[in-house]
Amino acid sequence: MLEHLDSPHRSCRFVHVAGTNGKGSTCAMIERALRESGALTGLYTSPHLAEPVERVRVLGRPVPFADFSRAFDVVHEAAERLIASGRIDMHPTYFETMTAMALVLFREYRAEVVVLETGMGGRLDATNVVDPDVAVITPVDFDHEKFLGDTLAKIAFEKAGIIKPGRPVVTARQHAEALRVLEGAARERGARLVRASEWRTSRLELHAFGSRFQAHAPDGTEFRVEQPLIGAHQVENALTAVAALRELGLKPAQIQKGIAAADWPGRLELVRRSPDIFLDGAHNPAGARALAGYLRRFHHGRKKWILFGAMSDKNLRAIGGPLFPLAGELIFTAPAQARAFRPQEILERTGERRARLAPDIRAALEMASGAAPEDLVVITGSLYLVGEARELLVG
Repeated sequence: MLEHLDSPHRSCRFVHVAGTNGKGSTCAMIERALRESGALTGLYTSPHLAEPVERVRVLGRPVPFADFSRAFDVVHEAAERLIASGRIDMHPTYFETMTAMALVLFREYRAEVVVLETGMGGRLDATNVVDPDVAVITPVDFDHEKFLGDTLAKIAFEKAGIIKPGRPVVTARQHAEALRVLEGAARERGARLVRASEWRTSRLELHAFGSRFQAHAPDGTEFRVEQPLIGAHQVENALTAVAALRELGLKPAQIQKGIAAADWPGRLELVRRSPDIFLDGAHNPAGARALAGYLRRFHHGRKKWILFGAMSDKNLRAIGGPLFPLAGELIFTAPAQARAFRPQEILERTGERRARLAPDIRAALEMASGAAPEDLVVITGSLYLVGEARELLVG
């Protein structure tokens, strides 16, 4: 398909990012710093929260609907021609089509460097057509086991598929089982492995709405990082982004400015006050543990309303285990997706009999309208649910 479209995947430089958790946040930090360095940037992420155009950004802004629609026509017509000539046997999938559209748009906008997030896995992902300046692998954990495998080694093998011969790969701190696989893949392909864990932090100050710390490179370089993204896990994501940006040749001042300005909606995002309402797409066990740790550390003693919905391929007990015991009020609901668990199914599978059920997020928010000003409301479990809530709460 891309060859037929005159190879838009060879039209600019790429940073290719895979991993289980922190991909989006890390992409957002890398892109913003590249933008601060003066580059004309592209950013491709998934899923979207409200509108599909959010997946394709140029200089931080979603492409216009008219351009997005025209790119679809270009890709769809190319697919029809290829099917008619027998060169492909079916229309590309939704994600393949979206990826081709994004690459066509980045070429049209003359993007100089594009930060490209994998959709799932890496080895067989539609984004894995590029030869990036640097590959980045964020923490590998359990998610999409049906497709990626039921051990960390199998999942890491899929993520390692983005490592390209002779290209550096930056890895976040990993479980030992996953790290062994990534190290082996890098050796086989002659790719230099850069461990973000070799960066040190000092003077770390974690607070409820971000963090600040001194970052120390293995070569002795050090600089202050102001991190506006919420949660202790964002410190590790920031170090991974910093290590990748150094590989791309950015100066400390550009990195500092970019990370301080990074924005990533729907991930521990505070959207209302009194009561505080947070949105967090914690859709796998590691994400749920990170959210639970944040709530325990910074909001101890406050009554927590947890509004939860999830897609049907998720391990409800593993995700709910860290979160549900923290809830003073628990409401099960569902995003408007055919693949979502119905609220009654979540109740039956988790055995959380104290939970109330709401057919959709609007009804769940109505139930939570009884929260006192000092309470905390958290909407989580699915990025689709977070997107619907964000549209209602933020617009």
